[in-house]
Amino acid sequence: MTGFCQPHRIIMALVALALIGWSATTLRWDWVPDYAGLAALGLWRTIWLLVLSAALGLMLAIPLGLAQAAGPWWLAAPARGFCTVIRGTPLLLQLWLLYYGLGSLFPSIPWIRNSDLWPLLRHAWPYGLLTLTLSFAGYEGEVLRGAFRGVPKGQLEAARAMGMPRLTLLRRIWLPQALHRALPTLGGETVLQLKATPLVATITVVDIYAVASRVRQDTFITYEPLLLLAVIYMAITGLIVLLFRWLEGRIPSRVA
Repeated sequence: MTGFCQPHRIIMALVALALIGWSATTLRWDWVPDYAGLAALGLWRTIWLLVLSAALGLMLAIPLGLAQAAGPWWLAAPARGFCTVIRGTPLLLQLWLLYYGLGSLFPSIPWIRNSDLWPLLRHAWPYGLLTLTLSFAGYEGEVLRGAFRGVPKGQLEAARAMGMPRLTLLRRIWLPQALHRALPTLGGETVLQLKATPLVATITVVDIYAVASRVRQDTFITYEPLLLLAVIYMAITGLIVLLFRWLEGRIPSRVA
């Protein structure tokens, strides 16, 4: 038997249906309509924090990885130092240093307080986005360092021998193959990035985790909001996995 009809998948589906039925008939869900609007807003913030931080972090990770793999020492050393600091310190510490450090410093600087950036910098979410972006870049910079070094040197030397410019070589040969090699790890790191987004609730950003905490504080209902939160995170994780599997099937054809 193949596909969904395999016995273990049928058993897992039956168990899931039984749990859904038990949850729907036994647990309290009368609070959901009152918090539906806030939950939708929190879910949206979680998603765009994840997407933006992963996209911006990957854009920063590419030069970080390239500098470590093939750059001169005066580029490789700062890139390696950045990745070491990011990977060696807790994300919560980085978040608090940026929010309570820079966030407390900026109001005392007149030219910042009087600039057009102040309406943005007075909110908490830019610091959360910056922290998540830098964290993703630090981890993925190391991943891409290994991916760049894993591309066969013969292909790069052949391209140089044919007179291919460096930017063209990077765009058409080196970067696509490095990304293809790094995709499985990038998918896993993106899932971990999703699991890191609840930390922004500690600096007053109302994401989906913060909404669940508010429900618990207002209604003293603990289990149901956390159960629904787990289902939401699992659903987003499933979409991430499917997306990266699709990318893994697309990128090799372009490389070839």
